[in-house]
Amino acid sequence: MAIRKSNKLAQTAVIKQIMKRCSSLGKKQSYDEQGGLPLDVPRGHFVVYVGENRSRYIVPISFLTRPEFQTLLHQAEEEFGFAHDMGLTIPCEEVVFQSLTSILR
Repeated sequence: MAIRKSNKLAQTAVIKQIMKRCSSLGKKQSYDEQGGLPLDVPRGHFVVYVGENRSRYIVPISFLTRPEFQTLLHQAEEEFGFAHDMGLTIPCEEVVFQSLTSILR
């Protein structure tokens, strides 16, 4: 039980770190006055960059709780970390990412 609780706390910490990081993205973009997010990112969503060309995708925050998406987040953390200016980059081919997100919707 303690291992599960510890793992759950670690996942929560990672998700909070991602959300904090995502909320500060897009410094050169227009922001709304209330939430501080880029205007093209709807409430309840965040931006990720995927693939060799770093294509930009806007995905629902609800994806963060899905095990399939958490696997991508762990890969992103291992490969890129979360401390870079471009934003949350997912180390995944675009076709694979599009396939996964279409299943999660």
